[in-house]
Formats: sequence, C-alpha cells, structure tokens
Amino acid sequence: MPPMLDSFDTVQADLHGGRAPWGGGLRPPRNASLSQSIKTDVLVVGGGITGSLAAQHLATRGVDVTVVDREQPGLGSTAASTAMLQWEIDCTLGELTGFYGFDRAAQLYRRSVAAVQGLAGLVGGLGFECAFRPRSTLYISAGEAGPSALRDEHLLRQRAGLPGLLLDHKDLLSRFSIDRAAAILSPGSADADPLLLSWGLLRDAQVRGARLVDAMVTAYHDAPGSVTVETDSHFVIEARHVILATGYVMPDFVRSEIHRTASSWAIATVPQQPGTLWPGGELIWEASETYNYARTTADGRIIIGGGDDDTIDPAARDRKMPEKSEKLVEDLVKLWPAANPVIDFSWSGAFGETDDGLPLIGAVPGMPRMLAAYGYGGNGITFSFMASRILAELCAGHREGWFDAFAIDRPSPKG
Repeated sequence: MPPMLDSFDTVQADLHGGRAPWGGGLRPPRNASLSQSIKTDVLVVGGGITGSLAAQHLATRGVDVTVVDREQPGLGSTAASTAMLQWEIDCTLGELTGFYGFDRAAQLYRRSVAAVQGLAGLVGGLGFECAFRPRSTLYISAGEAGPSALRDEHLLRQRAGLPGLLLDHKDLLSRFSIDRAAAILSPGSADADPLLLSWGLLRDAQVRGARLVDAMVTAYHDAPGSVTVETDSHFVIEARHVILATGYVMPDFVRSEIHRTASSWAIATVPQQPGTLWPGGELIWEASETYNYARTTADGRIIIGGGDDDTIDPAARDRKMPEKSEKLVEDLVKLWPAANPVIDFSWSGAFGETDDGLPLIGAVPGMPRMLAAYGYGGNGITFSFMASRILAELCAGHREGWFDAFAIDRPSPKG
C-alpha cells in the first residue's frame, strides 16, 4: 500500500511552555543516531512516559524493542505533567454508569485501581529514585457538585468495592482545615517526578536490550506481515508491530470522533515552612467539569493546576500564562490560606481528553499492526501503565473483551 505520510511537524516546545520542577537536574537517557536500516519486533514511536512504560515492559518480556524519538526523551508532554497518579477517572463512576451500565463502569474503575498498584509495584521493584510516594486523594465539592452528589458517588463506589470515606463539612474542616461542603477521601493513589520516572524506566529498558534511536519518522508502510517506517535519514526500520506513543500528536491516519485537545496550566510555589502543608500531602481535586487540582512535592512545594480551556495554539497558550498563573494563586489561597503563594515555577501543557474520560488504546482501525495510546485526560501516567500492558498483549496476539472499552473507533457515549 502507498506510504502514509506523517504529520509530526509539532516539536516538544509546542507541547508545553514555561518551566516545571522536574528532572532533578539530571539528563535524559542518551539516544543513538540511526546508522543503518534495522529490524525489530516492536517499534515504539515516542520516548515519553507511555513509550518508556511500553518499552520497559516489552523488554522485560524478552521482546526485541526499539524506541525512536526525534528529540530528547520525556521533554514533551511528560515534562508538563503534574504526575498525580490517581485511580479516580475524570468521569465519575456515576457518569460512567450512565454511559455503560454499573458492571462495566465498576470494572473500569477497578482496573484503574489495579494500574496504580501495578505501577507502585514496578517502581518499588526496580528501585530507582523518582520521588514516588503513595498518596490518598481528596475529591472535594465544587460548583454544583455538593454533598448530595458526592454522597451518591460514594455509595456507588462502595457498591463497586472501591475504597473511600465520605467526609462532611465538619470532618473535612477538622481533619484537613479545608472549608468545603464535603469530600471523598480515598487511598490508593500516588505522585512522582514524571521525568525521573520516565527516564528510569527507559534506562531499565536499555539495560534489558532495548534500543533508543534518535530519528524522526516520516512515513509508515503497513503490510500484512510487518510495518516499514521511513525516517529522516537514509535508513528504515522494519517492525512486526508499531506502537504510537506520541501523546496527543498522532499521525493523520489516527482518528477518533470522541477525542479533543486542550491546554492546562500549573504553578509550583517556593518550598513551604514546616508544618504549613495539609497533613498527609493528599492529592486534591475538585468535583466539577473544569476542576483545579493540587499536590505537594517531596521538597515541600505546593503545585496547583487547572484553568483548562480549548486553546491549542502554543503561542496563544503561552500568552495566557501570566493571567492563568495569577488565577491559580488566587485559587490556592482560597483552598489553603496557610500557603506561601510565591511562584517558583509556572508552566502549561497540551493534553488530549475524551467524551467518557477513558483512554484510546488499541489497534488503529484497519491496521492491526499499528497500535496507539492517547487521550488520557487527567489520568496520564495511570492510563500509560494500563496501555503498556494492553499493547504488549496485543503485540503477542492476545485479545480480551475489556480492551474494547478503549477502542480508538468507539462511538461517543453522548450520542
């Protein structure tokens, strides 16, 4: 079949603006120039968190895997993540139940819980430093989502066997000094430094034999037994399967009617004085469609993000940064009056989201050897872990019914 020309004219600088507090001053893993045409079992396009998780998992399984990235790994969308590794999904269990029925929705939530647990076990087993910390979450009332809405959600979660405790205003104020009408406190989430996490996984994959190649993909030739990938050099890469781990910047032939791109903004404060952070460093997020989210860091900063809108032009997104940062400072002071709101870092990033809050993971329609993972919404790293396991099974020829919940060509549940 004729080559399918790619549209990778978006560079890392287009995926985020400003500066985030990640990486610890370390350098990303080194990639090598493509000096000859090669064959590989699986080619992973993109060296961010999704590509790193996929490569590490495949290499652990003894698969010959090659990662190709035209820039420094991890410095695209991964660098803009706030790395709140939650099992709670952007669409509540109640909303997902309305879309797909309770049994299906509960299964998806339980899979998300298992994904965070699996990621924690992986990081603990590998032992590299990425500031990974188990955290609980506080899902706090906001806007029209008051105590009754949170009570209904909590009852559904109890029915699904999900962990959590409903807090009324008095409990929330006395335990956390947060002045909101209600909240759901849930264990089982985590936070981390997303760059150190991604780089640690990629280095482990390299130790296990994965190749990291510096090249830009320019075209794909999909054939019955393999995919041949053209690059910006004279050389090509032939693979049994290709995993597109390029975030929301997918080739033109990857389409979904339920996916859209948007932007989010975040700030990190200066380190706070001892004893001035909320007690357990819980991940805080609001029960509203466009919500703020907040976390602490290992060095005592507060990160707060939000202000999401449909801006997709990088220059327009960057122009909004002063205004968005000022609003985030105001929101932080309202949420946590004890904070020192002086900004040390401010940044923005593009992200993809879907109508049902679920990721797009699986084969590109009509191209069974071309696999993709994107559309993560607020669950980037959690869904990246899930994608790494699903895509490995698909590469091995295994099919399981629940994968259909993430099909790239699924229709919108909103009709």
